[in-house]
Amino acid sequence: MAPTTDPRSARRRRTRLALTLLFALAVGTLVSVARRFDGRIDDRVTALLEAAESEPDGSFTRDDLADVPAPAARYFRTVLAEGQPYVRTVRLHQRGEFRLGGADGSWKPLEATQHVTTRPPGFVWDATIDVAPLLPVRVVDLYAHGEGVLRARLRSAIPVASVGPSPELNEGELVRYLAEAVWYPTALLPERGVTWEPIDDDAARATLEHDGVTASVVFHFDDRDEIERVTTERYRQEDDSYASWTGHFGGYEDRGGRRVPTHGEVEWNLPDGDLPYWRASVDAIEYDVPVPR
Repeated sequence: MAPTTDPRSARRRRTRLALTLLFALAVGTLVSVARRFDGRIDDRVTALLEAAESEPDGSFTRDDLADVPAPAARYFRTVLAEGQPYVRTVRLHQRGEFRLGGADGSWKPLEATQHVTTRPPGFVWDATIDVAPLLPVRVVDLYAHGEGVLRARLRSAIPVASVGPSPELNEGELVRYLAEAVWYPTALLPERGVTWEPIDDDAARATLEHDGVTASVVFHFDDRDEIERVTTERYRQEDDSYASWTGHFGGYEDRGGRRVPTHGEVEWNLPDGDLPYWRASVDAIEYDVPVPR
């Protein structure tokens, strides 16, 4: 006599098989989506670097400082040597922390690589933030061709943020480029399109226009003639408004003939108090890097 098959047991096996197949399909789909997202970031970097000027077009001389306010001129003489070539591209690596969730949020480990071009101005910030064990968020923040974009995905697959381009974000990302030029200081010279205005003996305002986008940042200099902080009004997408924004820099070291900071912190200056949200060290910086293939 043939053994009797329990209908309930058979249904359970079929259900387990169907769930296994669905799980495998979901995982495969997420992996495919993540690979496409990662590939698009790589494509953004390649396009950014390919659009940069192909050859150096000059170097720093004292003549560059003819129309620069006194504190900024002292800064350039401190951080640049005569004959320093104008920087075309930069690659820097950051390790630090990012705060999620506002003033009550916790700091999460961050690692990022940033590529920059100075003519035309642009950058791609490619970061991984570990929001929980085995749950990294891949973030790309960029400015290119006059447009700013922010995208974030859990494990590179599940969207958690998508902002821009918009006039407000475009301006905010060009502000970031200008403020972070402390890491590529020849980009702050008038020859690179920056206009300087005097404020007092310890501060000056820099303005940059590009593709219909304008950014202005006030640079504050310390008694070593180094930039210790930058201040501006910047668009804040969390509440769709403008707010005061400050970046702090320190730990200056000589890198490739340029004196640049090795750590920084940025914060929003809100009515109910300061809100720091990024702090990191720059543990590697390279200038005039080749286009990745």
